[in-house]
Amino acid sequence: MPREQTIEKLYAEAKDKYAQISVNAEQAVERLEQVAISLHCWQGDDVSGFETPDAQLSGGGIMATGNYPGKARNTDELRADLEMALNLIPGKHRLSLHAIYAETGGKKVARNQLTADHFFNWIDWAKANLVGIDFNGTFFSHPKADSGFTLASRDEGIRKFWVEHGSACRKIGQHIGKALGSPCITNIWIPDGYKDIPADRKTPRLILKQSLDEIFAEKIDPQYNLDALESKLFGIGSESYVVGSHEFYLGYAIENKKLLCLDSGHFHPTEVISDKISAVLIFLDEILLHVSRGLRWDSDHVVILSDELRAMAEEIVRGNFLGRVHIGLDFFDASINRVAAWTIGAHSVLKAMLMALLEPTTMLRQMETAGNLTGRLALLEEIKALPFGAVWDYYCLKRDVPVGLGWLDKVQAYEKEVLSRRCGNQVCG
Repeated sequence: MPREQTIEKLYAEAKDKYAQISVNAEQAVERLEQVAISLHCWQGDDVSGFETPDAQLSGGGIMATGNYPGKARNTDELRADLEMALNLIPGKHRLSLHAIYAETGGKKVARNQLTADHFFNWIDWAKANLVGIDFNGTFFSHPKADSGFTLASRDEGIRKFWVEHGSACRKIGQHIGKALGSPCITNIWIPDGYKDIPADRKTPRLILKQSLDEIFAEKIDPQYNLDALESKLFGIGSESYVVGSHEFYLGYAIENKKLLCLDSGHFHPTEVISDKISAVLIFLDEILLHVSRGLRWDSDHVVILSDELRAMAEEIVRGNFLGRVHIGLDFFDASINRVAAWTIGAHSVLKAMLMALLEPTTMLRQMETAGNLTGRLALLEEIKALPFGAVWDYYCLKRDVPVGLGWLDKVQAYEKEVLSRRCGNQVCG
């Protein structure tokens, strides 16, 4: 039997099994089509950006480890790599772009002077590939961030520079949203904090509030741009104190009607954000979810289909939050093929969402409401053995992307034909 027929046969059998617990597999697949993942451009070049010919990630308490050959050396190569990844991921998705990926025609442009003109090629590329764009201010890898403080800096000149950068990013986001007909989420994350125990935790947060108030002073139509704020527990060089903590941004987001960004690598290793989703969405209209994988610390490993990823997806589906949670990838692994990293991460998120959509949510709620906790646990365990994989393979088949590990064959061919030519002095595998 041809492979396509085998996949369709197994899918038909899976549909019947899911129907036995009142789950419509076809509807689950249709709802999965609505899930758009924002692929982070910085995985493609190890968060270096292209401000200068030899740009490197520095500062900000983050680092990319590894030296796998073939990373993108310019925006054209980065866009080609992104296209390759998008062709391997079922569904229609988005791009998450950092300010350091501006195209300035070889001219040095200060970050507080960036405009939408420096991102026209990205916008044209997005139109051609039918993807939306989200945007991020780059508050690191810059001489004016060397002190460890940006928007919370006591140096007024430094603070003003970064306020102007934040304001410029919002205007860029507004233009992107207008041009693409889809709201651009402009996210702010800053590295500000202290390595050792501070004597004054309050003042930097007052300064940060002032800076955010100034950045958000100009009203922008939310149909074009949505503002998000991303917290962090600690970073390299800010182990003892981070100005933009979860509690600070939660309060600011609620008071000022901004999106709260929850990054799954930015909390204590024993703290999960799947439990936070329903809590914050009682008070906020929408949130941004940055999906990462921290091991022991915020190490930004490639996302895999873990228990916590499944739990996050389940919370989104169970709470009927699909239209209120914006999902973006946020990791950077330089030790493996970068196109494969995007593909594995996006596939993992989509698989988690599909598994959640195939859950008999109504039946589980009825059992819980009736106090049938034994039945609830039994059903949750039983559905783990259902043929989710057959539904996933069918979804990939019908969306014209490789089924199973077929995508890896495509990546390996791309590495041989394209990435290997970028190696220069690197040793290519």
